[in-house]
Amino acid sequence: MSALTKPTYLSPEDYLLGENDRPDGLKYEYVNGQTYLMAGASRGHNLVAGNFFLSLGLHLKGSPCQVFQSDMKVGIQTLNDTRYYYPDVQVTCEEETANHFNTAPCLIVEVLSSSTARKDRTEKLAGYRLIPALQEYVLCSQDTPVVEIYRKRTEWHMELYTRQQRFLLESINLEMQVDDLYSFLG
Repeated sequence: MSALTKPTYLSPEDYLLGENDRPDGLKYEYVNGQTYLMAGASRGHNLVAGNFFLSLGLHLKGSPCQVFQSDMKVGIQTLNDTRYYYPDVQVTCEEETANHFNTAPCLIVEVLSSSTARKDRTEKLAGYRLIPALQEYVLCSQDTPVVEIYRKRTEWHMELYTRQQRFLLESINLEMQVDDLYSFLG
């Protein structure tokens, strides 16, 4: 019988030193001393995230808000909890000072895959809710026109939108059409 090895603890500072500007291009998320390699994204994932990013960028052009894609981390730090995630899309309207992560996004978007859906709906939802500035958390299927929105003002209850429906991103006052995000499905 082999003994289980204890995971090695990595401090947040060491994680950031190793993660920022990695030459190998790999991305690791960080949760309380442990790192997790991120999987690559499918064509559908990239198209949905790209459509979201483009719509948000055009809407927010000229505003104090900034839109970021999946290479910018979100840092979450509370008394007993430190996490760094790479959301697919995020918007921050606060002045952020760190070069490699934001701490005050008002909107976070994650595109679901079969390997990430459970984590995005549970662990990440719980973590993102710790961000005082966050107003909305949006989950999108990568291959089916389904959008889930969790809002702070509704105590993070899910709202579901599908084909031919519109939804409002209240945090940035943008109304969107589900079908526009999934135009590649035909």
